[in-house]
Amino acid sequence: MLVLACLLVSIGLRFYAHRHSQLTHSIIFHLLQITVRCTLVLVVKQYIQMAIVEFHWKYVAIRDVDFLAILMIVLIVMRELFLLINRLEYNQIQKGKNQTSSRMISRVLKLTTFVVIMLLFGEHFGISMSGLITFGGIGGIAIGLAGKDILSNFFSGIMLYFDRPFNIGDWVSSPDRNIEGTVTEIGWRLTKIITFDHRPLYVPNSVFSTIIVENPGRMTHRRIETEIGLRYEDANKIAAIVNDIRTMLQQHNGIDSSQTLLVNFNQFSNSSLNILVYCFTKTVKWAEWLEIQEEVYLKIVDIVHGHGCHFALPSRALYFKKETS
Repeated sequence: MLVLACLLVSIGLRFYAHRHSQLTHSIIFHLLQITVRCTLVLVVKQYIQMAIVEFHWKYVAIRDVDFLAILMIVLIVMRELFLLINRLEYNQIQKGKNQTSSRMISRVLKLTTFVVIMLLFGEHFGISMSGLITFGGIGGIAIGLAGKDILSNFFSGIMLYFDRPFNIGDWVSSPDRNIEGTVTEIGWRLTKIITFDHRPLYVPNSVFSTIIVENPGRMTHRRIETEIGLRYEDANKIAAIVNDIRTMLQQHNGIDSSQTLLVNFNQFSNSSLNILVYCFTKTVKWAEWLEIQEEVYLKIVDIVHGHGCHFALPSRALYFKKETS
């Protein structure tokens, strides 16, 4: 009857949790789950041990039953705690917390949980405290020498968390390597980047300690930079065109006039008089930047044509000497 009661309580908790999803984020819910399931394991263990004594089973030892029961309890506790940590991480992300920090804290909590459980139940699996200390000393040195690349990636991942050159969701690129895309995951050993052609790129964390990483995702403005060439025949109207373009940019809602804004006649080219246009948009979103840039270029075309001028094309003047007879 006790086994049946535990099963019914466990099923009832799970059914109630599906009806009230916020309950699964509660520590009390997971503690109840751990209590009910561990009680069920202990009751089943007790019945099996009683059956072994009563029926004189030779092929099942009481010690083995104890070991399996403890193993089941450890797995139940670890699973429920990991589920709780996952749900707390999801809850923090939904509240707008930093996704990178939430995932890193979640992984640290899971690692801490695993270590604490091994320390608490290690004796039951034949792992003594002195053995763990010895393993952490001599064995740790051996593992460190054998897996230096793994450890390098692990500690580099930790430094990525503290230095924060990028977060999950940032657009990153490296001038040193052919790396460019959006960061989707920062793991213990690898960082996953989705390139702009939607290919997954897995980069070992240690690579980021030896290369230059550019984070365009953290830019404050996007730049518009171009040169327009006018004909030499329109030289007397260059000053008016420059002033009109500068005024247009200063009054444009998408251009940040508090940043560097340059419109200057700056070059006598072979077949054109060049005007430099240099400014920054308020938005950093690529699609919006393209729309603002297009609007600025079209207005420049209107200004040039409004003054009766034309854009220069590559040209060459040939002079023929007339021979006298």
